[in-house]
Order: sequence, then C-alpha cells, then structure tokens
Amino acid sequence: MKKALFARIVFIVLILAGPTGCYIDLDDFPLHAGLVDPDATPETQAVYENLKRLSGKHILFGHQDTTAYGVGWWNDPAGEDTSDVKNVCGSFPAVYGWDVEGVGTGVNIDGVDMGRMRELIEHAYARGGINTFSWHLHNIPNGGSAWDTEADISRILPGGEKHGEYTQELDYLAHYLLNLRGLKGELIPVIFRPFHENNGDWFWWGRKSCTPEEYKHLWRFTVEYLRDVRQVHNLLYAYSPDLFYTYRGYLCRYPGNDYVDILGHDDYAGVTVPGSPLLIYHLARLSEIAAAFGKVAALTETGFEGIPFRKWWIMSLLNPIKMSKKASRIAYLLVWRNANAQHFFAPYPGHPSAEDFIAFYNDPMTMFEDDLPDMYTWP
Repeated sequence: MKKALFARIVFIVLILAGPTGCYIDLDDFPLHAGLVDPDATPETQAVYENLKRLSGKHILFGHQDTTAYGVGWWNDPAGEDTSDVKNVCGSFPAVYGWDVEGVGTGVNIDGVDMGRMRELIEHAYARGGINTFSWHLHNIPNGGSAWDTEADISRILPGGEKHGEYTQELDYLAHYLLNLRGLKGELIPVIFRPFHENNGDWFWWGRKSCTPEEYKHLWRFTVEYLRDVRQVHNLLYAYSPDLFYTYRGYLCRYPGNDYVDILGHDDYAGVTVPGSPLLIYHLARLSEIAAAFGKVAALTETGFEGIPFRKWWIMSLLNPIKMSKKASRIAYLLVWRNANAQHFFAPYPGHPSAEDFIAFYNDPMTMFEDDLPDMYTWP
C-alpha cells in the first residue's frame, strides 16, 4: 500500500512538473495548413490524408525490421518475404520500421544491407504497407555513436567546422530516398522520424547535450536541406519525444507546425504497467496537441521486451487505449525489433503471447497490411 501511494505521489509530481526554461503552450505555435512540404508527391499527400481519415477508427500496427530478420532467422531464408508477425497471425504489419544510420556505408546500424533493405521497402509499398525511418545517427561532433552524449551540436550547424560532414550524411540519405521507387517509377513515401526521444538524456541530440534552440535549429535545417536543397518530396516528418507530462514538456523542443507532419511519442515505460495508465495519459495529451495543431498523432515506438505477460496485447495494450476516446485517436503504433530470443518485441511462432496477439490482430480496432485500404490514393 505504501509503495502504491508513493508511486501515485511521484506520478502526480511528474505531471505537474515540466522542463525548466520552457515557458510555452499550444497558443505559442501558429497553425500551419498543409504538409511540411507543399510539393510532396501525390502518394505522400494521400498516405497522410488516409492516416488522418483512419485516426479514431482504427490503429495501424507496425513492427521494426519485420521482414529483414526475426527470432532464429535472417534475410528471408525461404526465399520470400516473411516476418515473425506474419508467421503468427497471417498478415504483415501495416507499418514497417527501418533505421537509416549507416546509409553512406552500405550496411545499417543493425547489420541490414541497405540494398536489401531498399528491396524490402519496395515490397512493402507494393503490398500497400507504410514505411517509416528512424535515424540513430552517429555523433558527428565527436565521432562516437548516437548514445555518446558528449557533443557540441553547434559544430554541425551552419557555420560549424563539421557542418560539411553533416550535410554529407544528408546527401547520402537524400540519394537513398530518391531511389526508393514503385513499379511505375513513383517515389515511395516515407515517414521520417529523426532525432527522436529528444527530451531524454541518452542521445547526443537530447537535453543533456544541446539546448532547445540548438535542437530546433538542427531540425529546421535538416528539413530545409532535404526538401529545398536536395528536392526530396516523398517525406512526412514525425517529431517524437519520450515521456512527457505537460504540454510544455512535449513542446519544449518542438520546431514548429510548419516543420512537423506527425506528432509522435516513444513510450516503453508506460506499457510495462498493467492497464497502462501512464501510456494512456501520454496518448491522451498527445492527441489533444495533435487536434489543436491539425496533425496526425502516433505511438511511434513502443513495446515490452520479451512480452512476459501472455495476455499483454489485449489487456495491457489495446483495451486501455480503446477505453480512452482521446488515446484511441492515434493513427498507428510501432513495436521495436525482433533481434533474437532475448531481445524481441513482437511474438514469434510458439511464443506464449501468440494466441493473444492473434486476438489483437482480429480486433476491429487494429489494422494490419491485409486490412488496409489503398493508402496511396486520395480518400
């Protein structure tokens, strides 16, 4: 009882608290009609409108690296696209997550060949799925990994001595994006989620390593360089902090409505508690902000490593979201990757939660790839 009371007090204190130095609210951000990119391709515009139209009615399910590898296999051993998700429920996810760190080297941060990844992205698009990119970009300011938080971010901003190295990374990324093509030669839309979990302390772009203004400058430059200099017009831009407890906490590093299409949230802590009250609180606040800004909301990265509860998918994840009118407005949720039998976030055949996951798949609220309407045609 004492522990429960203490946890509740801490929860309330955290809700009332917010990051210091961020005296901002919803009214501080002018509305921006339309997408970040006014020249977005027709398919990119269509997928955004379809996400907006489905929000509140369905939640699309996503999985990171789902066709690249899984528990006990790597690179489609049967010669055809497969995934642990499909092997459990019979359908691919609706949303495919990929990471583009390493795009200039030919192999991404998880060891996936970038050429093979392009093929898998194109296959997902041809089947009607949606692709989204995270970017665990290495620490250019000091040469470390994304998790090396010792950084002077001004060194890669315009005028900094390593600005050229950063633009080279953007050139590699632009080249990759402009070579993602459908069967008719059209560019494949991608939801781009760079510099995520920016209100945490574990990445070099986080609150420990840069000021809110430096972060906003980096985000805006990145958008403008890809969109205006490199003419990349197949991107939707997703802004995704980690845990937050107030509007101020979410918006502290927000670059503005004219630089963001999708309001995301990454949450691992909230989904480990039965009933997920913290997750629902976050998603409800997220949906309120998205509604005020005219944006799409999404749970852009989540999951319970190892899925230790047999009934987690329905009882701890889906039902609590469905019971909240605001939380259920998210367009999609994406769980992290299945690297091996010790590090996985979606069930695989024989896993104890597989039966519950099938019920999750069959629920009318969730959408997998075989449920999707034509997401690339204007609704």
